[in-house]
Amino acid sequence: MKAFWKVLKRFAAPYKKYLAGSIVLNLLSAIFNIFSFALLIPILNILFKMDQTVYEFMPWEGVPTKEQLMNNFYYYVSQIIDKFGGSTALLLLGAVFGALVLIKTGCYFASSAVMIPLRTGIVRDIRVMVYNKLVSLPMGFFNKQKKGDIIARMSGDVTEIEVSIISSLDMMIKNPILIVCYFAALIYLSWELTLFTITVVPAMAWGMSAIGKKLKRQSLEAQEKWSDTMAQLDETLGGLRIIKAFIAEEKMKERFTRTANEYRASYAKVAIRQASAHPVSEFLGSVMIMIVLWFGGTLILSDKAPIDAPTFIFYMTILYSVLAPLKDFSKASYNIPKGLASMERVDRIMNAENDIKEPESPASLDGFNDSIEFNGVSFSYEDGKEVLHDISVTIPKGRTVALVGQSGSGKSTLADLIPRYYDACAGSITLDGTDIRNFRVKDLRSLIGNVNQEAILFNDTIFNNIAFGVENATMEQVVAAAKIANAHDFIMEKEDGYQTNIGDRGGKLSGGQRQRISIARAILKNPPILILDEATSALDTESEKIVQEALDRLTSTRTTVVIAHRLSTIRNADEICVLHEGRIVERGRHDELIALNGYYRKLHDMQSL
Repeated sequence: MKAFWKVLKRFAAPYKKYLAGSIVLNLLSAIFNIFSFALLIPILNILFKMDQTVYEFMPWEGVPTKEQLMNNFYYYVSQIIDKFGGSTALLLLGAVFGALVLIKTGCYFASSAVMIPLRTGIVRDIRVMVYNKLVSLPMGFFNKQKKGDIIARMSGDVTEIEVSIISSLDMMIKNPILIVCYFAALIYLSWELTLFTITVVPAMAWGMSAIGKKLKRQSLEAQEKWSDTMAQLDETLGGLRIIKAFIAEEKMKERFTRTANEYRASYAKVAIRQASAHPVSEFLGSVMIMIVLWFGGTLILSDKAPIDAPTFIFYMTILYSVLAPLKDFSKASYNIPKGLASMERVDRIMNAENDIKEPESPASLDGFNDSIEFNGVSFSYEDGKEVLHDISVTIPKGRTVALVGQSGSGKSTLADLIPRYYDACAGSITLDGTDIRNFRVKDLRSLIGNVNQEAILFNDTIFNNIAFGVENATMEQVVAAAKIANAHDFIMEKEDGYQTNIGDRGGKLSGGQRQRISIARAILKNPPILILDEATSALDTESEKIVQEALDRLTSTRTTVVIAHRLSTIRNADEICVLHEGRIVERGRHDELIALNGYYRKLHDMQSL
């Protein structure tokens, strides 16, 4: 329970007024419930004519005692019976009983209703916090995670937190109040009988806790299997074309079925333990009632009975009412560990460290005026293998520098260091003489535009994709950017023009059209620094020509870093850096490198063939 209250403390602070309202309403509900059941005593006395005592009114002085309260209550009831008869007295008592029950149930409903904004608010807050954390994490985090697992934590785990923890919150507020109030009434009625009852309750609690002991570990295992299932689904949807091309449908079905069976087996263990909550608590509660009934009956049958029969029935009614919140506690003891297991998985995201640190006293960055310099830069991923080694290169403003080399030579990693998707492990990268780690990340990236090999578009309109990341972009600005990117004509051929929805990842457009939308987005941002990562390598010849024309317009007035496999696209670069196994082995213009007859010439001749 300590972990439960810790979770509550983390997320419930903005909703304190709902907690306070729930406490007050639950307290009223418990009090009215006790008073409504208290009417059973005079009702039973009237029905069975068990009480022949003549009551005299006791004046109200100071704090009323138990005897004074009971005496005067019975005095008023006896007066009603004498004046109106037993039937009318029963009717009046029944009406009061109904009114008290109505008030009690109204408070009970209101106490649950007032918790709904808290429950929904906490779940909303957790989802937003996880999403915000994901967006702020560096690229390196996602290289180590399966996308399906992240989706599972955002969906399944947060839902489990809602179902298991947040829904138990109402019980954890309501039930202690009910139990305290009911036990106070029991002690008031008969402390001897209550003392005996309290000795039985720990045995019941021990029986419930023994069953739920392993539930958190089993729930954690089940949620891990659910993540594997979601990851499998994500891989299948992403690779459906290859699956069909290689006639691997049956193989994937078997693989998914195996994963689903593993999840089923793990979840079954959790479900069995959870299903045992009600019957076990029902049995233990019935045993407790029987033991108390035997002990109480023995007291009443003795010569010196501490309470009479109607009061004992009232006592048993209140005791039975205690069982409901105790059973709810047993449900919570099963539900909460499941939710805590999910919270633990969510916290792996929330507690993930962001290696890209913001400077405490950031340097001002008004624009790009001189050059970008790599000074002895080395970099390795977490596996320890060095991807870049002692890279030194200067990119003057307005120049185009191309990075070429075989796959895995470190071209994309080198370009990713400029916007600080990763930080160099050794050396430094400066912009106008200032280390880029001294700038705010937001300020640095505002100077940089990207056009990638795979055009990353969103399931939205063409207008919103081009205007993505640009505040208050007008239609005229978007159209102008699209014209420069050679995209305006095909956009206007669409039925809804710039308001056309392009589908998931731009699936309703061709590869060349997607790339031109991506270029238009970079043009509208109008960054002084541009990174082109294999921007035309996935296109056919005709599309490449159109896109290349758009890129030439885009790069003519900007500092550009081009990553290219097709050497024909970088003939006019101001400098070409040839990378091999993380080192720059050659550099110069196209003609100079051809004349060197080295590694670049080898790449060029292979492409010519």
